[in-house]
Amino acid sequence: MAKIEQLELNAQRERLNADVKKMVEKYRSIFEWDVPDIDQALADRLIVAAIRQALDNIENALPGPAPT
Repeated sequence: MAKIEQLELNAQRERLNADVKKMVEKYRSIFEWDVPDIDQALADRLIVAAIRQALDNIENALPGPAPT
């Protein structure tokens, strides 16, 4: 049986995805202010990579072993 934490995450997964998408859109709009002829696809990929790196940094700073 799944742990309660996993069940709660599953219940919130759609909301989490929507929040991350909004974060990408937020930073894309900041890029657009600074770079008028922006390559939107490239900007999105760079933003996603930066978010992924930030998540890795946060995960590495957490105490205890990674979940399985």
